[in-house]
Amino acid sequence: MSTPIIELEHVSLGWRDKIALRDISGQFEAGGLYALVGPNGAGKSTLLKGLMGEIVPVQGQIRLQVDAMTDLAFLPQQADIDRSFPITVYDVVAMGAWSRIGAWRGVSATEHQRIQQALDTVGLAGFAARSINTLSGGQFQRALFARLLVQDASVILLDEPFAAVDTDTTHDLLRLVLDWHAQGRTVIAVLHELDMVRNHFPTSVLLGGQLVAWGKSQEVLSSENLHLARHLCAGDFL
Repeated sequence: MSTPIIELEHVSLGWRDKIALRDISGQFEAGGLYALVGPNGAGKSTLLKGLMGEIVPVQGQIRLQVDAMTDLAFLPQQADIDRSFPITVYDVVAMGAWSRIGAWRGVSATEHQRIQQALDTVGLAGFAARSINTLSGGQFQRALFARLLVQDASVILLDEPFAAVDTDTTHDLLRLVLDWHAQGRTVIAVLHELDMVRNHFPTSVLLGGQLVAWGKSQEVLSSENLHLARHLCAGDFL
């Protein structure tokens, strides 16, 4: 029997008087590979922020069976990141070691090796000294994945990891996601490409401002469920 690593009990999330996601109950199991799907405005990114602790539930409880500081990694949407800050690719990737080295300690030889290996793995060997504002969207996403590799967390949350990147980058990064799953890590990703979900993500959580369905992807992504999610987001059935 699988072990729950994150449990949600009647969770509602939002800001002030606006509830973006209401009354969600369910559990993410250790080692699972999950897709969060639904129309724009369904609450997918909101749920990830709730799991990260960036948003406190308006009601209900989120219970983590891991240390959020060391065992939980988060990849935000690129649009949420200011790339104008003068920082190198190496420094971005080195941020993944923060929980081990802290804010003021230097990068040890061991951590340096991890950083270089991560850059090699994502296809950015030789990019360490480059400023992030010189990278393409795909290259920057590879750098963010390298940071996740260095962080080495047991639970990985990805917010639209394949948005606005080229086909080759999507293929390479998807392979990393599948490798994490094969290693027994728990991966929860916000995704829009339903064919990718059906082909590679065994479990889906379909949202429409509330929970529409949670289970095997082939069953969750039925035309009836997708139709319901669209109408819920449009307010037709609220």
